[in-house]
Amino acid sequence: MTHHTEAAETETGTGTDARSRARTASRTPPNGTLPGDRTPTPEQAPAPERTPTSGRAQASDRAQAPERVVPREQTPARAPAGAQAPPRVPGRAQDPPGREPSRGQVPVQAGGHGRERGRVQGGLGGRAQAREQDQAREERRDQGMAPGTGGGGAGPGGELAHFTVSSHTLRALASTEPSAEGTRLVRDVRRSKRLLLLRAVLDAAPGAEAAERWALLEEAERQDPEAVRDVLHYPATGVWAEETLRRLHAPQGPPPDLAHLGALAVAAALRAGIGFKATLRPVGGRLALPTLGLLRPDRPGPLALTERSWDSCATLPLHALPGGRTALDDLDPYRAPSAAHPAPVRPARRLTPKGHKRWDTQWSGALTLLERYDSTRADEIGRLLRSVVPLAGGTRSSGATLPAAAGSVLARAQAPPALAATLVHEVQHGKLAALADILTLHTADRTPRFWAPWRSDPRPLEGLLHGAYAHLALAGYWQRAALYGARGAWAQHARVRAQVAAVLPVLRAQPQLTLTGREFVDGMAAAERTMDELPPPGDQHATARRALEGERRAWCEDHPELAAFVQV
Repeated sequence: MTHHTEAAETETGTGTDARSRARTASRTPPNGTLPGDRTPTPEQAPAPERTPTSGRAQASDRAQAPERVVPREQTPARAPAGAQAPPRVPGRAQDPPGREPSRGQVPVQAGGHGRERGRVQGGLGGRAQAREQDQAREERRDQGMAPGTGGGGAGPGGELAHFTVSSHTLRALASTEPSAEGTRLVRDVRRSKRLLLLRAVLDAAPGAEAAERWALLEEAERQDPEAVRDVLHYPATGVWAEETLRRLHAPQGPPPDLAHLGALAVAAALRAGIGFKATLRPVGGRLALPTLGLLRPDRPGPLALTERSWDSCATLPLHALPGGRTALDDLDPYRAPSAAHPAPVRPARRLTPKGHKRWDTQWSGALTLLERYDSTRADEIGRLLRSVVPLAGGTRSSGATLPAAAGSVLARAQAPPALAATLVHEVQHGKLAALADILTLHTADRTPRFWAPWRSDPRPLEGLLHGAYAHLALAGYWQRAALYGARGAWAQHARVRAQVAAVLPVLRAQPQLTLTGREFVDGMAAAERTMDELPPPGDQHATARRALEGERRAWCEDHPELAAFVQV
C-alpha cells in the first residue's frame, strides 16, 4: 500500500503557494549542522595494511562535467584492479549489473502520517507562466482536484508530481545500504526543494533586476540545461537562497544579497557558452561565480562581463578533487552559513597549493579504500556528493553536514582511513534529511533528553535518530573493511555496532514515532541484526558492550534527571 502526497514544501517551510512558503521560511531557525555525531577522528580510525594514494580506478557518472541533473545511471563502481573478490555481505541486496532504473514517479508511503509535499517538474520557466500555474492550481484545489494533477509544469512554480515511497524503498533506505531507488529519491527530493526555494526567492525579490537575471538563466538553460542545473543545484546555492529568503522577509537585519543571483546567472551563461552582457559589483576585489571560482578584476568598481570574461580576467578556479566531479570548495562565499547565522563548525579560508595537494592525496586514498572495501558505498558517495568544504584548523569535529547545502560535506583534512569513514557517515545525514523532507518520521520536539553513546551531551529524538542512522552505516562499513583485513577494523565495528544496538531499543519505544517512523526504525534494527551473520572474532563484541555499559552508567550519574530516557 502506498500513500500519495499532494503539495510541496521547501526546506524552509510549507504552504499552498510560493509566498506562504517564503513567509514561513523567514521564521525558521538559521542553518546548522544536522543532528547526530561525527565520525572517528584520524587518531581513532584504524589504518589499512598499506595506505594507498592512487585515485579512483573507475569513475562513476560524477566524472562528467557538468553533472546532468537527471544523470544516466551506471552500474556500481568496481573495486580497483587486482583487488580480491568482495566477501559475502549480510543484508545487502545488489542491483543487477547494467540495470537501468525507471524514470517514473518515485513512490511515498507515509503510513497516513506523511506531510504534504511533492516534486517540481520541468525547467526554469518564466515568472508569468509560474503565476498562471499557481492560479490554475488554486482553481483545481477549489474544485477538489489534487494540486499535482494535470498538465506539465515548468520552473520553480511548475506543476507538482506526487512523491511516493514504497515500503521496499523505505526499508532499503532504513538499512543505510545503497540502492538505485534510494539514491534517485534523494536526488529528486533535493532538486525539487531547490527549485521551490529559488521560485520563492524570485517571487519575493523586489524590482526588475532579479527578473533580468532570471531571464539570463532561462536563456542559458535553452542552450545547455545541464550546465544551468549544476549551477542552481550546487550546494552553496542552497545556503545563499535560504539566507536571502530569510533576509527578504526579516523586518530588521542586513539586506538580502540579491546581487548573487547575477553571479549565478553569469556562471550559468559562461558555462553554457552563450553571448551575454551583464554588470556586477565585486566584493572585496573578487567576484565569486558558483561552480567556476573567482574573478579578480584589475580595478575596483562595477565589472562589465561578457562571454569572454573568464578567459580575459585574472581567475582563481574552483579546485576539483581527483577521480570525479567533486569540488573542494574553499572559495564560494556561501559554502557555509554567514557569521550572522553561524554553524557549530567553521570553514577554512582559501587553501594554498600545498593544502590542495594534501587534500588530493588524502581524497585519492580515501576513495581507494572505499572502492576496495565497499564499492557500492563508494558509488553512492560519488552520486550524492558534489562538494567538500574544508574545515578550519582547530575544529574538533571530523565532519559535518548542512541541511541547506544538500550534496556537500564539511570535513577536516585527515588520514585516508578516517576520511573514508567521515564520508560514509556524513552522506547518511544527507540521505535521512531528504527522506524527512517528504515523510514525517516522528512528532517529537527538540528537547535534549536522550543518551547518545557517541556524544557527551543529551540529544533530542531527531538527533538520536540521525546519529544512530549514520553509525549504523559506519558499523557496516567497518565490518566490510574487516573482512578485507584492515587492521583494527573489527574493533571499530564492534564499538560502533554496540553503540547502535544500545540506542535502537530506545528509539523503537518512543510513542512519538509515526507509523512510517516505526517502520523505518524497524528496518534499521533488522539491518543491525544481520551483522550477526559475520561477527568479529573472539569476544570483541562482548568487550565493546561491557565498555559501553560503563559509559552509560557514568552518563546517568552526570545526568540523573535523564536516567529514565537512557534505556527501555
